[in-house]
Amino acid sequence: MTAYVYMIRCKNNALYTGWTNDLSARLKKHATGTGAKYTKAFKVKEMVYFEELTDKSAALKREYELKKLRKSTKEALVEAFNTKLSQNGKKLEKSK
Repeated sequence: MTAYVYMIRCKNNALYTGWTNDLSARLKKHATGTGAKYTKAFKVKEMVYFEELTDKSAALKREYELKKLRKSTKEALVEAFNTKLSQNGKKLEKSK
């Protein structure tokens, strides 16, 4: 089953990293304060990054790798990801 890792920018400018099988549903949970204690406390601004992986195991491994990165490296990934999206005429949906 397909799984995803993602990064959400919180209102304090921190990047929260997680994994899910349903990206849209997980973003809605975070946005309503039921996704994670961290995003409940620091409020979601927007989803800024995601990767599609083959299964839960691969997503958990990638989540662990992303969480170990320095913030500057994560920001570079986010920038590259969003640049690629905009070059393809797409944009991530912002949280309500």
